[in-house]
Amino acid sequence: MRNARQIGNLVITSDNSGAIGEKELDVVHVPDDVTSYYSTRVTLLEQLANQAIPKEIILLNFTSEEAWGKYITGINRVFEEVQIPVPAISGSTETNMPTLQSGFGITMLGEKQRPLPNLSELHWFTYGRPLVGEQLLQNVHQIANLQIIVEALKNQHITQVIPLGSKGLQKELEQLELIDVVDVENVPYDSTASAGPSTMVLIGVTAEQVANISKILQHDLHRLK
Repeated sequence: MRNARQIGNLVITSDNSGAIGEKELDVVHVPDDVTSYYSTRVTLLEQLANQAIPKEIILLNFTSEEAWGKYITGINRVFEEVQIPVPAISGSTETNMPTLQSGFGITMLGEKQRPLPNLSELHWFTYGRPLVGEQLLQNVHQIANLQIIVEALKNQHITQVIPLGSKGLQKELEQLELIDVVDVENVPYDSTASAGPSTMVLIGVTAEQVANISKILQHDLHRLK
């Protein structure tokens, strides 16, 4: 799966965020714990997309010493939401040079739990809306609910989740070689729009799981195949 590196059963995923935070020159102004929350969400979704559970976290803080604790708060909030134990966290803070804008990076090391399914055999839906920046902050209720996704995976109500990012739905389908077997014509949004910090995801289900999917993911769910 793209956006991850696998070495044996070790799965490595990462995300970063620049100019988003509490500094005066940041482009998007949000609390630092919100920045780390959304980056952690992306990195965890990439772990889940690769059928892995994170065991270690490495945090890179280019913002300030004061930001470290706030970043940890955002990370913890993600794992508390999905009821997965918080992995051990280590990392580094830039203290030699003051920075004018916020910078945050996160890497997760996870353990693969099972092999990937055959993607072409699944039925595909989008869940959530493509949102970024201020648009995201104003429409949080429209993003894919991480807690519901994790619960659905645990209970085998869905088979596969694939987070979308800045290149949008269409590019992701092309990279997964699914563009020729799904229909993106009727989705009620721009299929090339950025999904920001994975505010929208692809959900893959088996034929047996299709009947109940709309009862589990109750908003902004659209069938592609």
